Amino acid sequence: MKAAQFSEYGGPEVLKIVDLPDPHPGPGQVRIAVRAAGISGTDWKLRQGQLSFGAELPQTTGRDVAGVVDEVGEGVTDVAVGDRVFGISDDGAGAAELALLTFRAIIPPSLGFVGAAGLPIALETATRSLNQLGVTNGTTLFINGASGGIGSTAIQLAVARGARVIGAASAANQNYLRLLGAEPVTYGDGMTERVYALAPNGVDVALDIAGSGVLPQLIDMAGGAQNVITLADFHGAKEHGVHFSNGFVDGHGFDSLATIGELIESGRFWLPVDRTFPLADIAEAHRVSESGRVRGRLVLLVN
Repeated sequence: MKAAQFSEYGGPEVLKIVDLPDPHPGPGQVRIAVRAAGISGTDWKLRQGQLSFGAELPQTTGRDVAGVVDEVGEGVTDVAVGDRVFGISDDGAGAAELALLTFRAIIPPSLGFVGAAGLPIALETATRSLNQLGVTNGTTLFINGASGGIGSTAIQLAVARGARVIGAASAANQNYLRLLGAEPVTYGDGMTERVYALAPNGVDVALDIAGSGVLPQLIDMAGGAQNVITLADFHGAKEHGVHFSNGFVDGHGFDSLATIGELIESGRFWLPVDRTFPLADIAEAHRVSESGRVRGRLVLLVN
């Protein structure tokens, strides 16, 4: 099968399309013919060598996938050959013609492969973060970095729980945040004051997705470090006593894959795909992702 791989850490140029042996599912796994694969921040951080998780070079890439089941492993009863599914590539090899999945779900009827491929990582991360923060009906949540894939997802999931959401994004994304159900504020000097103008007593909890060095401000807004979670500022979290949420350590929220369909089919959830790229252009997709100027998700077209 054709797959994206890198044999050294570095910029997007280290990504190559290579031929690899076809994988086959073990117990509990399914194999899919990949139709589309999402690009997440984890992908390019692994490629740069910022994250390792003990993996050795060469490495494949890509975790978010959507496609059609073409082989099932022993004990699989939830899906069958021919089903349209989306989920997480078990070996981080979703940017390929074939992928193995343990965490998967049937694609909601109204969603295509491209839309489904943008969901899994954003959905799991947002769900895990909201659960850890205890977001529920009546909670006021502030999100720093609200217009990307995880932020867009977190806004809508929080609103569906009955929360009030205030989100920070660039000036160009203010109307976009309103469409998702958030009250927008802009980044930069004066952001704290703009939040207090909307919520004079501060917020209940805060989620940092952007990692832009604002943890002290979020701690002030939310009334303490215990009410803040960051997904992006590992060193800041240690310095300020904030929890750094990590699905590899904290447990995961992949159960959300099977439950998001209700919100999608009722029109209460929508995660836009900013751009698509053919698999051969994965390096360019990584460059765009690294720029941070993405509204929603980036997706590779595979088959």
